[in-house]
Amino acid sequence: MEPRMLLKEVNPAAFAAMVGLEKFLDGASLDKKLKELVKIRASQLNRCAFCLQIHATDARKLGETEVRIYTLNAWRETSYFTPQERAALALTEAVTLVASNHVPDDVYEEAARHFSEQEISELLIAIITINGWNRIAITTGLTPPA
Repeated sequence: MEPRMLLKEVNPAAFAAMVGLEKFLDGASLDKKLKELVKIRASQLNRCAFCLQIHATDARKLGETEVRIYTLNAWRETSYFTPQERAALALTEAVTLVASNHVPDDVYEEAARHFSEQEISELLIAIITINGWNRIAITTGLTPPA
């Protein structure tokens, strides 16, 4: 299946701006595996196959376990995730689905119990960035390689 458009070729400046956010996140203090879990969870919610494939692969390279990747969609029903990871995943879901319930106070307050304001700001940028990439990939018709 051919993509509808390659943003990198059509609008290199816009693509570079998105890459700039990724470069910021590379230097952020958040745990790299946590960032990948956030990217996978948002991509699951958005049903972005392209990003799911990329970030599951990246998570594995960082040592993430198969069972945690496979059960991420049901993280509330497992004991595989730490309280800090659960807070990040709940915030990821709230921000990704912001039109449904906004970001409830209890979700934000739980994140604030586990993360500093600096870390929450980085987590928020990570969530926003993957949601942007998901929307770009879905809209332009990017699919994972066969």
